[in-house]
Amino acid sequence: MNNDVTGVQDAGLSNHGWWLDTLARADGDAMKAMAEYLLPGLGDIDVVQSRTGLVMLPLRDTVADTDFHLGEVLVAEAHIRLPGTSVEGYGMVTGRDLERAMAVAVIDAAAAAGKETDRIAQFIQREAERIRADDDARLRAVEATRVDMETF
Repeated sequence: MNNDVTGVQDAGLSNHGWWLDTLARADGDAMKAMAEYLLPGLGDIDVVQSRTGLVMLPLRDTVADTDFHLGEVLVAEAHIRLPGTSVEGYGMVTGRDLERAMAVAVIDAAAAAGKETDRIAQFIQREAERIRADDDARLRAVEATRVDMETF
């Protein structure tokens, strides 16, 4: 999948899942600030849903090539709609931070409405790079603890 975000309208059509994943892992304070910036440009919003709940965590057993559920994960979920339009926004994040889930939904709705798309695309790209760097650092730390049993 191409994860290049050159414009949120394109990303919304072709990479919507990727950038929602990125927003779900984005820095909470930065994302909330972005949502606060975007809110005045959206006008009124209807909150369709704002709740916490449990969802099953699916994983793939790569040896047996089958899916299974590892367990349940607590999530916060938000769904909003711009009145008089077909524009909706959705956000889900792990944990119980409803404000963070609502921030994802606001950014999603703003992108769908074509508001501040360059700014949103830049924010998503910046967060994707930060997440990638964090993941690389975590993988390096894990790799440093790996033991080669053949050397014993």
